[in-house]
Amino acid sequence: MSSKLRGRILAVTALAALGLTIGAGVASAHVSVNPNTATAGSYPKLTFRVPNESAKADTVKVTVNFPLDHPLASVSVKKEQGWTAVATTTKLSTPISDDDNASITQAVSSITWTADASGRIALGQFAEFDVSVGPIPKVASLSFVAVQTYSDGSVVKWDEPTPASGQEPERPAPTLTVSGEAADDHHAATSAAAGAPSSGSAPTRVATVSAAAISTDDSAARTLGVAGIVVGALGLLVGAVALRSRNRVTP
Repeated sequence: MSSKLRGRILAVTALAALGLTIGAGVASAHVSVNPNTATAGSYPKLTFRVPNESAKADTVKVTVNFPLDHPLASVSVKKEQGWTAVATTTKLSTPISDDDNASITQAVSSITWTADASGRIALGQFAEFDVSVGPIPKVASLSFVAVQTYSDGSVVKWDEPTPASGQEPERPAPTLTVSGEAADDHHAATSAAAGAPSSGSAPTRVATVSAAAISTDDSAARTLGVAGIVVGALGLLVGAVALRSRNRVTP
């Protein structure tokens, strides 16, 4: 085999490997909270994005745990088609105050979304679950440990903190970074825009609601995954053609 042909085959092989690697990177997408930053004192809408990574089973249940070391006084859940949401509340060891200085003795500790037949998340799909929360406490960050349950009974827990090195762990917990402090009138503005509860309302707006239509629109990550697979397939095809051409050369 000539060095020129050998170099061509190696280049094609590397191209194919690169394409397959891109596809694999997308497949390792994890549960996340969006946006991943918020201002202290604000009442944002948080969206928990849940992709399905199993080729054998659908995602049928998702639980998001809320931090009780820095509890949120107000939590309300958006109704989502195909899912039922149940909020669990826990008595606080130290009561907190809302915007009207009313004492709050319990807060939402978790929300569990359970799918019906139309809501299950299949491979290559993701679902988004919206929650309006606030006020965001004055802390560096808030972590929301998530538990994903599949139809075959397997369970994936997204609970690993990101180390000081910044290298992402295998199963990172969805984390909200907190910055600054909201203006005095921020609550009213965000309540109207995001459907957050008004001042003085009960700390937990729901106990059981219907929840979550599956979002089947192609995301940017999914598009990259398809592109990676196509590139890999083209690379393998070019390699096969090169080998076939070599075999036709008369010694």
